[in-house]
Amino acid sequence: MTKLKQIDLNADLGEGGAYDEAILQCVSSANIACGGHAGDAHSMRLALQTAKRYGVAAGAHPSFPDPANFGRVAMSISTDSLYASLCDQVLQLLAIAEQENYPLSHLKPHGALYHQAAYQADTGALLIRLIQEHAPHLALCILAGSPLVEQARGAGLRVIAEAFADRAYQADGSLVPRSQPGACLENDADAIAQALAIAQREPLTACDGQQLHIHADSLCLHGDGAHALQLTTAVRAALLAHGFSITAQLKQN
Repeated sequence: MTKLKQIDLNADLGEGGAYDEAILQCVSSANIACGGHAGDAHSMRLALQTAKRYGVAAGAHPSFPDPANFGRVAMSISTDSLYASLCDQVLQLLAIAEQENYPLSHLKPHGALYHQAAYQADTGALLIRLIQEHAPHLALCILAGSPLVEQARGAGLRVIAEAFADRAYQADGSLVPRSQPGACLENDADAIAQALAIAQREPLTACDGQQLHIHADSLCLHGDGAHALQLTTAVRAALLAHGFSITAQLKQN
């Protein structure tokens, strides 16, 4: 099979990290926090302006409305309340994007919402409904191999299947929970090896030692860690050295 020569590299930004602008020069797509777990109108506008400056595809990064837990804890919240919050978050960023004349390209849920939507059809349906009703031009970026990939495609959405260069995997293709040791790959060599395996469609090793195949359109690196910039720079350099171009997924076709 012909080796894939293009890969999208994305990062979650606008979350108060110190290296957002530097990271934006390394990636091809950015997921911008829109007030649920982090961010406000000022940070959204700044992130969009910076993404525009570097030609980086910008997407909405909504979450459970829970900044105290950075959106990483599932909330007990009614379906109507959650949908209203997600709409508020995404519509605010869409309005700013229109003002900045830089349209959004995708939507990627954050944290606990990301994982719940990936495996629980009712939560995934809220994201599908949001896109269908308010922003049908947006692609949905979601965990590669999860049930939501086919659920969204079946609803007629464009899907960006995402994998993680800096997170450990379980044998079923889900991520190791952050509460467990070794959930995050902070060593450059480990993240590079995992990124290359995914980009080259080669097996990677799950936390229990089993071999795992992941077919992904985009690789994510988190922008909020202490080593975020170093890790992003190293992974980008390794991908380029192996003949890949770093290109937003929606620009590859």
